[in-house]
Amino acid sequence: MKDFSRDLWRILWADKSALLGAILILCYGLVAIFGPMFVHLSTFGHQDASYLPPSPKHLLGTDTLGQDILAEIIVGTRPIMVVGLLAATITTFVGVLIGLVTGYLGGWVDVVVMRIVDIALTIPGLPLIIVIAAVIHSSNPFVLAAILSVTGWAGLARAVRSQAISLRTMDFMAAARIQGLPLRNIVGRQLLPNVGPYVAIHFLLGITGAIYAEVGLFLLGVAPLSGTNWGIMINLAMSQGALYTSKSILYLLAPMASIVVLQVAFVFFSRALDSLFNPRLRVQ
Repeated sequence: MKDFSRDLWRILWADKSALLGAILILCYGLVAIFGPMFVHLSTFGHQDASYLPPSPKHLLGTDTLGQDILAEIIVGTRPIMVVGLLAATITTFVGVLIGLVTGYLGGWVDVVVMRIVDIALTIPGLPLIIVIAAVIHSSNPFVLAAILSVTGWAGLARAVRSQAISLRTMDFMAAARIQGLPLRNIVGRQLLPNVGPYVAIHFLLGITGAIYAEVGLFLLGVAPLSGTNWGIMINLAMSQGALYTSKSILYLLAPMASIVVLQVAFVFFSRALDSLFNPRLRVQ
């Protein structure tokens, strides 16, 4: 762990864009955890303060109800990040588990499961997510994460399976079978560490994909518009005429900018992980 941290820091220090990505991700995480403790939104709003321009008191101005836009961005960070993390975790866990087990076992298990994966890959993911979200109509973060993960695991499962097939012929796998190690040991301790780098990068990018899909559900109105998050902010800004008046432009652009910056941060940081796990890409 000490060597891992030292190598990661060296790579981040050499790659300033990756370092910037790590700093931004850390900032978003701190805002998600601690932001709602220090920022509070009024339940009723202030109609007489609607659409105020940026000022020292309201750095990004106010919305149609007189709510501070920056405060809404801060409060809305946690629900977006939580669902993104949960969805990426579910997708990664299911995809890696299925890929490793089928790739190692082979035979009829591999054939049957891969046919299911093929079916999942042919299903248009976003339309299916929209339909399921509209039917269930829940704002529970665990339910939303499960909906967003309904087909996202399939591509990862097939990629991990391919790596597992190539690994099962290695000498260390033959030694594990001779020792009679149980399947959970072979999958968890022999195969998983060897696909860890790919899984880690996929997990980071999976978070951003889940966030985009989640924001899309709120923007389309198929998820309940309760509470505050970036998707709800964009939905309300659009419904309040953000495309037709410059008064609400910051209310529309602020959450969009937050999403884009987070996406860029994850992409930049994933470069550091790629260099860390792939010595040929390391900056000397």
